Amino acid sequence: MAIPTTPAAAARQYLVFRLGGLDYALDFSRVQELRPLQALERLSADGEVVAGVVVSRGVIMPIVDMRVAFGPRPPQHDPLTDVVILKLSGGVMGMVVDGVTDIVALAAEQIRPIAGAAAVDYLVGLAQADGRRLIVVDIDKLMAIRKVPFGARQAA
Repeated sequence: MAIPTTPAAAARQYLVFRLGGLDYALDFSRVQELRPLQALERLSADGEVVAGVVVSRGVIMPIVDMRVAFGPRPPQHDPLTDVVILKLSGGVMGMVVDGVTDIVALAAEQIRPIAGAAAVDYLVGLAQADGRRLIVVDIDKLMAIRKVPFGARQAA
């Protein structure tokens, strides 16, 4: 006899974070730790999006400033600026965001595809939680994006 699944049992937890005034959500099982940006020891800061490497609890990892990747860099770090330490299939890395807001439970049927975004494989879809619209991302795919040289792009 099959055990019926309720929407609450089928729901997964998602970490909600802000970037450029929008709310994003990622699978909470990919989150290792949350840290304030100023609590991390920075070893270098050579790039724009890749903001160097940091040390967190003795582990050296790359840190990606998603605020630069998703828009212009803020003039300075806000006290609410957070780093989400991620456990990805390719290793551990840090992701700088404007701030982490909360954790929500979403069932698969609550996440709707984004019209016209089929070519962007890291966008899972849109969801509503507590009156907010969330952009659900596949963090493994998002963090695996490689910059394509301008000359290598082809017009559609």
